[in-house]
Amino acid sequence: MKKLKTKYDLPCNIAQTLNILGDRWTLLILHELLVGETNFNTIKEKLPGLSANLLSQRLKSLEDEQIVKSELYSSHPPRYAYTLTASGLALEDIFNSFILWGNHYVTPCYKELVSVEDDVAVEIGYYRKDNGQRVEAIHAKPISTKV
Repeated sequence: MKKLKTKYDLPCNIAQTLNILGDRWTLLILHELLVGETNFNTIKEKLPGLSANLLSQRLKSLEDEQIVKSELYSSHPPRYAYTLTASGLALEDIFNSFILWGNHYVTPCYKELVSVEDDVAVEIGYYRKDNGQRVEAIHAKPISTKV
């Protein structure tokens, strides 16, 4: 990945993630891509108030960070389809967390996460990487950055 523009010069996962995703409209653009929108004009229509110039800038920035990829599908005039890369698709868990948080704390709430099999509400769980066992309590710990 390319060098981040530094808004937050902190050795923190959250700060560094915000350097990439924290600009206005960025998360809403990513959400549109996550739900399957690929067309520039459709994304712009779904996000009233977002200018074409700003959408173009955000998509370019996300492409530079290898979160979004573009593919030319018409050369006259040039038109691109935008899709998420693997790292972009991995943001789905973050969006699901937003949905769960909004379901508890935002009124009115517009979505809830449910099981595909039976439409029953679900929650997020944490599991050990070594054995898959569910963990009830977690904490964040520093990772050694010695090189």
